Amino acid sequence: MIEFRDVSYRVAGTDVLSGFNLQVQSGETLVLLGRSGSGKTTSLKLVNRLLSPTSGKVLVKGAPNGELDIIRLRRSIGYVIQDVGLFPHFTVERNIGLVPRIEGWAQDRISQRVRELLQMVGMDPQTASRYPHQLSGGQRQRVGVARALAADPEMLLMDEPFGALDPLTRNDLQSEFLSLQKQLTKTVVFVTHDLREAMRLGSRIALLEAGRLVTVLAPTEFLRSTDPLVSAYARAFGDAVVSNPSRGTT
Repeated sequence: MIEFRDVSYRVAGTDVLSGFNLQVQSGETLVLLGRSGSGKTTSLKLVNRLLSPTSGKVLVKGAPNGELDIIRLRRSIGYVIQDVGLFPHFTVERNIGLVPRIEGWAQDRISQRVRELLQMVGMDPQTASRYPHQLSGGQRQRVGVARALAADPEMLLMDEPFGALDPLTRNDLQSEFLSLQKQLTKTVVFVTHDLREAMRLGSRIALLEAGRLVTVLAPTEFLRSTDPLVSAYARAFGDAVVSNPSRGTT
């Protein structure tokens, strides 16, 4: 579904990404894991062309994304970020229905989709008439996920979407995400620096370090790896016992 072919991205003579090769399979949740500055968010932004590679190619469904219509590309990919990015002067319904409205959906269809999505992300449809400032942080993040799903995209890009939330709310939203993914089977690229989150949510984990891909492993393989960089990351979270409903307990 998504492929990075020898991708590099350079800013002011410094390589943010270098020689990056990675494939994201249809229907999987691939987690990009790494410390701050490792190139995770840059990789994500290269997919929907918020950034363009200095060299190499990013392919979406087999086609170089630089050759695709940028508007159609971005509308085909749901994007969820940590600070949500909801329009404060829009109601929940207008925020969620933004892309369908741009796509020319009828209002009754949009309203029906908004109600459906609010229920899907565990919110009361009555909140459709509220504004972002009237919601909790967890509710705003749920609305952000609903907005990303509104036009039923095949792909989701999620940049530390739960990172700013308290541990209990974060746990709840991780559970909601697992339930949604089991139901919808989207292709997801999920950025986090938290190994616990990566182990719980990922089909595979891609570890990045200083702009390079270290390895790609299934969650059950990650803590067993003998790679020094993987082992160092795993030791930092060695006391974590992570239950992954879809892949057992590690």
